[in-house]
Amino acid sequence: MLLPALLLAIIFAPNWLFTALIALLMGLGLYEIGAMTSARSPARVALLIGAGLLPAAAVFMAPGPFIIVPEFTFIGTALMMSLMWVHGTEAAPHGTALIAIGAVYVGALFPYFALLRNGPDGVALTILVLLLVVATDSAAYFVGRALGRIRLAPRVSPNKTVEGAIGGLLGAVAAAVVLWPALLARRELAAVVTLAVAVSLLAQVGDLIGSALKRAAGVKDSGWIFPGHGGLLDRTCSLVFAVAFTYYYSR
Repeated sequence: MLLPALLLAIIFAPNWLFTALIALLMGLGLYEIGAMTSARSPARVALLIGAGLLPAAAVFMAPGPFIIVPEFTFIGTALMMSLMWVHGTEAAPHGTALIAIGAVYVGALFPYFALLRNGPDGVALTILVLLLVVATDSAAYFVGRALGRIRLAPRVSPNKTVEGAIGGLLGAVAAAVVLWPALLARRELAAVVTLAVAVSLLAQVGDLIGSALKRAAGVKDSGWIFPGHGGLLDRTCSLVFAVAFTYYYSR
């Protein structure tokens, strides 16, 4: 039900309504970060709100000059994930550091859903990214189940394999070739395939970063809003970096 509902909103919602929807989802994402990190005291709640809203406001007002916001968010969270990849949860941030990292992660990245969708070719690009991520996740799962032998990041996400990651990348490229005529025929196929490679890699890294955030917080799921599938951050960790990249790549 989630994917059809999301596609309907992407296709039919007016720009202002879609932006309002993303703002609400960003609020839910911050709530999930607060719940994961036990941000209950007034000081921690203020940190959560401030660290989330400041980068969101900067990106919404001036996404061009503030490209450094998603760049530094990616570098910081990828570094956190890499340290946990090597050293396990002993290297994970805790307390106020984890609250700040999680809040910036949500605030810096969620606005790009609205910025991408409401821009030129926005509906087609947003649907393409969504389907490329689905293709990546599906191909990685099935190839990993069938052929997976080498663990990719056992201390961060034990079920992922190198073979599955390669399968996910190939699945995204195949999906791009199939989807290109229907969604972005006026753009060069090579550019769409290049985008697919970047989206697939960022989706897989984003998934690992999402897993690292949950392991640092000591929780299995980010929330409960999707019964059987966890929270909003569980459903969007593969998308957030891919969407931000696509926004700048497509300009």
